[in-house]
Amino acid sequence: MVEKNEVIIAVDLGGTLLRVALVENNKIKKIIKKDTPKNKERLKKELQDSVSEIIDFSKSEIKGIGVSSAGPLKNGVITNPPNLNFKKFDLKKALKKFKLETIIENDANCAALAEAKLGIKKENFVVLTLGTGIGGGIIINNELYKGKGNAGEIGHMILDKGKDFEKLAAGRRIKKMSKKIYGEELLVKELLDKKDKKSNEILNEVSIYLGQGIASVINIFDPDAIVLAGGFREAGNNFLKEIKKEAKKKVKNLNRVDIKWSKLDEPGILGASLLVK
Repeated sequence: MVEKNEVIIAVDLGGTLLRVALVENNKIKKIIKKDTPKNKERLKKELQDSVSEIIDFSKSEIKGIGVSSAGPLKNGVITNPPNLNFKKFDLKKALKKFKLETIIENDANCAALAEAKLGIKKENFVVLTLGTGIGGGIIINNELYKGKGNAGEIGHMILDKGKDFEKLAAGRRIKKMSKKIYGEELLVKELLDKKDKKSNEILNEVSIYLGQGIASVINIFDPDAIVLAGGFREAGNNFLKEIKKEAKKKVKNLNRVDIKWSKLDEPGILGASLLVK
């Protein structure tokens, strides 16, 4: 029996990067990466140009378009995103010209779907996407938990004096602190490479809040695992050890929960492709 060839265009729109890929049978065959445009008009053009390039590259019939996007989302519209520089961008309308079935989902939910099918494959776990912002995807009994539609907004969990998890520990906070000290916006990996007192202070503060946030998630859901995805993954295992050390202070018997970096290189893209069935 010949396996059916599933060819899908997958889009991953984040606060830092726009990725568009051709995914065939859960394998990425081609990917285009661009900086996320700063306004709606430019985003529409870059998105359409990238999708057109992928269509031209494909030698097979394309089943549909799956989109993983920073939220919040409502009926395919990015409404008021904290980590994008525009409001009310209609993703579905921007992709309508291609006349392909288009399904749009929150980026952290897409990462969770990818982990459930292609990554960690556990029954109960939470994915945290650590990048410009912090997102959450929740898998309970092998199913994506969405509540009434907006579950998983873990980045907006309040941690300290009215400040939320995302404000205290996301990439945007790191960029702001590094700009103040070094005169330039740096990523986690770039701070690690500096290996000086100031960079260590920034990373230590962020790891404390990450550990506290993760501990809260564990105490609420008691999951099999916490999977950390997104740009912070480049920080490596030493940074993860610091996060675990902080989480251990707030969770009894932390050893029962597997806290690990995602092993998937592009969970947003892979998860977006899984939306098209």
